[in-house]
Amino acid sequence: MSEDFGSDFVTIVDDEGQEFELELLDSLDYKGKSYVAFLPADMDEDDPDYGMIILRSSLEENGEEIFDTIDDDDELQEVYDSFMKVLFVDDEE
Repeated sequence: MSEDFGSDFVTIVDDEGQEFELELLDSLDYKGKSYVAFLPADMDEDDPDYGMIILRSSLEENGEEIFDTIDDDDELQEVYDSFMKVLFVDDEE
């Protein structure tokens, strides 16, 4: 995602039915799985809960993309570190 940075938005519905609009930052494959990094689009940057949201991405049989939370703290940290490397390199260019 080079030219589309900041232009893609998705709406996520949590288990309680609450909707969240997220801005897509980037995606990457790590250890055979796909991950997506988002920023909250409907939250103020000064909010203490504001920050990068990382979800695992997969395709359902019908081809629809679904997003899952990452429950394993080690996996989440490794993927977070990978995103930081990718996003940091993009800032240097």
